[in-house]
Amino acid sequence: MRASDVVPISEARARLTELAEEVVGAGAEKILTKNGASYVALVDARKLDYYHSLEEEHACLVLLDDAEVGLRQVLAGQVVTEDEVKRLLAD
Repeated sequence: MRASDVVPISEARARLTELAEEVVGAGAEKILTKNGASYVALVDARKLDYYHSLEEEHACLVLLDDAEVGLRQVLAGQVVTEDEVKRLLAD
């Protein structure tokens, strides 16, 4: 990220088409600031789709890890009864 990739939102209003072309054409992501702090980002829509697919894949991996832990606990006899679960949820 270069200094030219950080743009005040007030400036971005006037340069939106130009900034969008830089994002899509050159692959540069832009950080728009408001009152000097990061506010939003301009990214290529294809990259955004890719980022979302990575998040989804990560969520699936986390679920698989949790399932593996649960199965190992069951195989090791580390289980609780339904009454214990109800008591824990009531607390």
